[in-house]
Amino acid sequence: MIGYTLFGTNDLARATRFYDGILGELGARRGMQTERFITWNIAPDKPGFGVCKPYDGKTASVGNGTMIGLAVDRPETVDRLYRKVLELGGSDEGAPGDRGGGFYAAYFRDPDGNKLNFFCIKR
Repeated sequence: MIGYTLFGTNDLARATRFYDGILGELGARRGMQTERFITWNIAPDKPGFGVCKPYDGKTASVGNGTMIGLAVDRPETVDRLYRKVLELGGSDEGAPGDRGGGFYAAYFRDPDGNKLNFFCIKR
């Protein structure tokens, strides 16, 4: 159902460096790119992700209660990517751990303050 998600940014170059580092670890590559936005995709038929300067020219802001979950294969991947996020300038919103029912996740914010997580279902 979801074709792509998009976050606004006030610093496209910084956001690009951050997401190149994170999404590259998940096998994503840059897709469309202009002076206003950049997208990443794993495959054309899979949901994509992008960052953009807001079209209306106003300052990008963070949506309260908004979060994107990025699925990964196992807890070790959650741990590794969480460390990468911190190295790239992201901030902690909840260290890696079991959240109940086999749901293993780490929560973080990108340099613009958008909230995301890496998660997997432990089997």
